[in-house]
Amino acid sequence: MASGLHQSEFTNPVVRWIDARLPVFTMMQKEYGTFPTPRNFNYLWNFGALAMVTLLIMIATGVFLAMHYTPHVNHAFDSVERIMRDVNYGWLLRYVHANGASMFFIVVYVHIWRGLYYGSYKAPRELLWMLGVVIFLLMMATAFMGYVLPWGQMSFWGATVITNLFSAIPLVGDSIVTWLWGGFSVDNPTLNRFFSLHYLLPFVIVGVVFLHIAALHVTGSNNPLGIDPKGPQDTVPFHPYYTAKDSVGLVAYFLVFAVLVFFFPNLLGHPDNYIPADPLVTPAHIVPEWYFLPYYAILRAVPDKLGGVVLMFGSILILFFLPWLDTSPVRSMRFRPIARIALFLWTVSFFVLLYCGAKPPEGIYVWLSRFGTAYYFAYFLVILPLLGRFERTLPLPESISRPVLRGGGPLPAGAAAKPMEKA
Repeated sequence: MASGLHQSEFTNPVVRWIDARLPVFTMMQKEYGTFPTPRNFNYLWNFGALAMVTLLIMIATGVFLAMHYTPHVNHAFDSVERIMRDVNYGWLLRYVHANGASMFFIVVYVHIWRGLYYGSYKAPRELLWMLGVVIFLLMMATAFMGYVLPWGQMSFWGATVITNLFSAIPLVGDSIVTWLWGGFSVDNPTLNRFFSLHYLLPFVIVGVVFLHIAALHVTGSNNPLGIDPKGPQDTVPFHPYYTAKDSVGLVAYFLVFAVLVFFFPNLLGHPDNYIPADPLVTPAHIVPEWYFLPYYAILRAVPDKLGGVVLMFGSILILFFLPWLDTSPVRSMRFRPIARIALFLWTVSFFVLLYCGAKPPEGIYVWLSRFGTAYYFAYFLVILPLLGRFERTLPLPESISRPVLRGGGPLPAGAAAKPMEKA
């Protein structure tokens, strides 16, 4: 082989020629082929791959939709209707893109919950977790701007309400709102800005996802037991074991996605968004998309506007500090019985907030939102720090391979280890 070329191990002449000059195939083989992965992953570990596939679907459909969309207040609504009626398979592109946003958030919410349950945010994966929170914030910004683009009633008024929140910031709030709008109301400059950013941010997300995966491959994956692999007996190559397992999850995911797109395409949308935007007619009940409802409920749970805005943003920003708020040395909730109950109660509070966010801010819904908000923050700021100091955890297994191959945890005191049976 010529001097300066990479020593490729592939036998295919074309692949070998490319890999010798640009070792991309060697990198893929190292990072996704022979990469050692804990052997005890369950199907909750599929959701990272599902999120990546959904992101690619959203980018692909978004590029084609942008070819036919007109970002102007006089034509945006009609251009979306034209996509639905006149563009070949435009209805399919739009329904996949619109419902893909909901599926994306479902997948990411499960991915985040899995991280909370198994302690995937703890050392040495703090930066990996924080990059994931950055991705989540970018997703929320992208989804909000995308919801404005159809320029229906809920798009217009949702943009008006959410952007007006920044006016609560002392001294500079009104200037920030004017800057976001590009004028003194939500109008054509606002739509143009949101369209540009909605098109740009997914590619920013791709860049942060690359960093997220790079950090994962430095620290290695967490696992349901929350203990580090002790040797080769605790790991398997990523391919073919987890590519096959991810494929099973992907097929199930696409079945659910297809049912939503082809049978219930408007299930997760709001009917008011099929009415053209009218600044002179305010909808009876302004609500954001369902995946923003928990944070919307937190916003409305506080009587003070600035306090509500601070808590709403704080409910997400607090995730950045979670690796240090949870002081327990044990990662997995499997071995933390009290913390597991506290996490399930936090999950209930999240769904209560989601439910209350869709209801009018009155009566019992306000009080439920306040109780949900109180527990949401108490879990991170009070319960986890205290449990890390006082909770008695269950004994951890000696290795990953023992529970996997023997179906048990740690051996009883004084028991002799039996030789490992052949597969």
